Amino acid sequence: MDVIEVRHITKTYGRVKALDDVSFSVGRGEVFGLIGPDGAGKTSMFRILCTLLLPDGGTATVDGFDVASQMKEIRKCVGYMPGRFSLYQDLTVQENLEFFATLFGTTIDEGYDSIKAIYSQIEKFKDRKAGALSGGMKQKLALSCALIHKPSILFLDEPTTGVDPVSRKEFWDMLSMLKERGITIVASTPYLDEVRRCERVAFLSEGRIMGIDSPEIILDRFKDVFNPPGINHENVIGSNGENVIEVSHLVKAFGNFRAVDDISFSVKRGEIFGFLGANGAGKTTAMHILTGLNQPTDGTGTVAGFDIRTEHEQIKKNIGYMSQKFSLYEDLTVAENIRLFAGIYGMKDDEIKTKTEALLRQLKFEEHKNDLVGSLPLGWKQKLAFSVSIFHEPAIVFLDEPTGGVDPATRRQFWELIYDAAKRGITVFVTTHYMDEAEYCNRISIMVDGKISAIGTPDELKQRFHQPDMDHVFTYLAREAKRGD
Repeated sequence: MDVIEVRHITKTYGRVKALDDVSFSVGRGEVFGLIGPDGAGKTSMFRILCTLLLPDGGTATVDGFDVASQMKEIRKCVGYMPGRFSLYQDLTVQENLEFFATLFGTTIDEGYDSIKAIYSQIEKFKDRKAGALSGGMKQKLALSCALIHKPSILFLDEPTTGVDPVSRKEFWDMLSMLKERGITIVASTPYLDEVRRCERVAFLSEGRIMGIDSPEIILDRFKDVFNPPGINHENVIGSNGENVIEVSHLVKAFGNFRAVDDISFSVKRGEIFGFLGANGAGKTTAMHILTGLNQPTDGTGTVAGFDIRTEHEQIKKNIGYMSQKFSLYEDLTVAENIRLFAGIYGMKDDEIKTKTEALLRQLKFEEHKNDLVGSLPLGWKQKLAFSVSIFHEPAIVFLDEPTGGVDPATRRQFWELIYDAAKRGITVFVTTHYMDEAEYCNRISIMVDGKISAIGTPDELKQRFHQPDMDHVFTYLAREAKRGD
């Protein structure tokens, strides 16, 4: 029996047709995937089914209730995890859960049995603010909040974006447990291993359903989108081999907690250096020190020849940085963002004008230079953000999970930009939770519990730990973590 029925749904934003005659159905108790490239219409579909958005045409029912006329009934029977973090950062774990329970007219005690298996894993941190949680813990809390009112249907819009591979596997194991309880799950994801854990998937592209079938059939039929050819691996390390980052016995402590615990490494000019680790391993803290945003507790280091303790302002002028959270201004146009950041980096007007025209051509954005950045698909935004971060030709660019939530074909295009930058002698220091991207790096370090557990080329690490790929290497090392989140 179908619990969700979508018939000829359309949704338009101005000139953009986000959904174009979309039809599909989901069986009760099914794990159904809604997949496709950035801007395909997935989030619009989720919002319509969760009664947060009205369709322009067509009909849809959820558990027999109409999305346009029976919103209250639908909201009682569905749980929803939106793409962006759905919790309140300044509330504690328990306060978030109490808030969502109150929204649905229930209490934690009444709904506890339905979330016990998940919430019990984070309950000891109930007084910690949500904003201070690791990615894996945020997932568990957000899922607990979505389940507190005992919904029969769960909508998950890219719930694991920005989460490490081990935590992602644990999350999908939790979903399997929910399926066993008869809960229907509709999920979108850019991760192919998660796509394969669905029973059926619908592939959306430019607002239209291109196919509905098993994951294996859809991934094979549209392999140009989901499995584009790999990037040609060539040595892009600069010929002189000089170190542009040197770190010795670096420590960052918060009270008695050592987020970064005595790490040492170096990175060469023009090298693509992968800085990996599970959520909470200390990667972002270390990156903040290297970029001059924070000061070390102990240890020494230089970035682009400048001391990390005493010359952090000089470091900031000689690096590029693209944060995990989107780093451009959404209410400015493409051209205005480029000009703003070029001005911040002290570039002259003539140089800005010439380089802006060249960049717009390179990205094929000439017709979009006056578009507001907020209106662009995620993949476009991230390519623009990277290009702006190296617009002033810095010695080093730091990329903190730059491709989170982006489809495989767009990620490949992003990595072509990275390789082009490395060929020009720009050192690329990158964190990522996509292990296929780890294979693109010249060398990789993997942090566990604030320490570097392994460092070397992808091939060296696979041989050392007797693993077939970087995903297995990462999982093998990350499961050795002993400290809690």
